[in-house]
Amino acid sequence: MRPEDILVPTPSGVCCKRGGFFVDPTRAVDKAVITHGHSDHARAGHGAVLATQETLDLMRLRYGENFAGTTQAARYGETITLGQSKVSLHPAGHVLGSAQVAIEANGLRIVASGDYKNVADPTCAPFELVACDVFITEATFGLPVFRHGDPEAEIAKLLHSVALFPERAHLIGVYSLGKTQRVIALIRKAGYERPIYLHGALESITRYYESRGIALGELRAVRGAGKAELAGAIALCPPSALKELWSRRFPDPVTSFASGWMRVRARARQRGVELPLVISDHADWDGLTATIAATGAAEVWVTHGQEDALVHWCMTRGLKARPLDIVGYGDEELEDSATTQDSDGKAS
Repeated sequence: MRPEDILVPTPSGVCCKRGGFFVDPTRAVDKAVITHGHSDHARAGHGAVLATQETLDLMRLRYGENFAGTTQAARYGETITLGQSKVSLHPAGHVLGSAQVAIEANGLRIVASGDYKNVADPTCAPFELVACDVFITEATFGLPVFRHGDPEAEIAKLLHSVALFPERAHLIGVYSLGKTQRVIALIRKAGYERPIYLHGALESITRYYESRGIALGELRAVRGAGKAELAGAIALCPPSALKELWSRRFPDPVTSFASGWMRVRARARQRGVELPLVISDHADWDGLTATIAATGAAEVWVTHGQEDALVHWCMTRGLKARPLDIVGYGDEELEDSATTQDSDGKAS
């Protein structure tokens, strides 16, 4: 059996013909298996959705109770029969509830990884390596220039700046799902115990993380805080809020942005970021290539990013590889650009 007899790329995403479902479809479909809660992968309007409980909960937070016709929660490692295929979800290490989708039929196993990272993150289950015949990998940072380094060293830079400029607020652009909570956890791990302030758009997902047993220390809403209180504070907001009127309430803020894209200095300069923090929830070049090799897959399908370089790397090592060229997956920042209002619909 060929891999294409099980999975086929379509304009709506990757379709499992034998199971009658799509993985992370980019359009509304009858049956969807969703890898994680970021809006470029988790869309509303499907007839039926299978995902981890956390991903289903996060979709409800974002889209409301009626985001899908029906839902089914799957535990990591649980095998579920869909049509003529068997499906299981395995930790992807990307954000809370994120999963790789392993699909088996006629003795062939394909793993669709979604987005993933293989470094420690206290806010989600660690990446689980799943041996397979075909591996579908993301390539968000699929160029050799992208080597993320040590996130704890980046947090040390932040706290050094906080100590150096005690009268200035430090305003950090972060994505609402995953990055916000990871950055807070890293700051706490470094020993920072003061309150951390949140833009209203970050509050509901962060509170959900806390409800799942992830300790993040004292958090306060920026809403209602005065300039004197915010002097010397650390505050987190969606990246788009860094240049909005909202940011003017902070006393002489040091602007920062936590992203793997901050490895590219030109991007930091274009955004006017004073303190770039190279912290990513995606695997870097070394993580991508090491994971591909470790799966034992003889064939690799590449999507979501710098596809050509990773396809070339695979082929030079004797692996069959192809780009999927699926339109609709993108940087998490895109989903946060329109979320700079709080639950009351007012500027946070």
